[in-house]
Amino acid sequence: MADDRAPRTRYGEAFWRAHHEAWKRSDLNQREYCEAQAIPLKAFGNWRAKFKAEPQPEPRKLLYRRGGLSHSLNHTPSHTLSHVTYPSSEPPPGPIVPPARVGHRRRFSETDRRHILTEAAAPGASISEVARRYGLARRVLCRWRQEAAATPDFVDVAMVDAPGADEKATP
Repeated sequence: MADDRAPRTRYGEAFWRAHHEAWKRSDLNQREYCEAQAIPLKAFGNWRAKFKAEPQPEPRKLLYRRGGLSHSLNHTPSHTLSHVTYPSSEPPPGPIVPPARVGHRRRFSETDRRHILTEAAAPGASISEVARRYGLARRVLCRWRQEAAATPDFVDVAMVDAPGADEKATP
């Protein structure tokens, strides 16, 4: 009767690791893969759990950005060179806009904001074009417009005594 049974074979870790990797690359589920390879489902599941519990190496970081290459191959600047100092004595027209750095926000002074907003409010000016020229999103420019409209303008008022105010005050 011992001759009728197939001898129990033990497989090593390398055998199960190879099958695990092959199963991950296949489109089959665990049961279908085990039936196709004639391996025990329970043993495969146990080894799979063991491999899953092992610490996984960190995935490799990609060297490109979602928007395309991280560095253009023809070396053309992607932004205006408004941050460059000019040799002439007169400053360049408009605000100086620093280039955006990864992970940092640019800070615009109130005078720069006012200049950009007046340029966008000019007749025939497109908000999107002005925003693109200064490297801004259109929604940022619209938000600046809303904030400017919401803040009240204060005017200096001088209090002066009116002539003859003393005479009216005394009956």
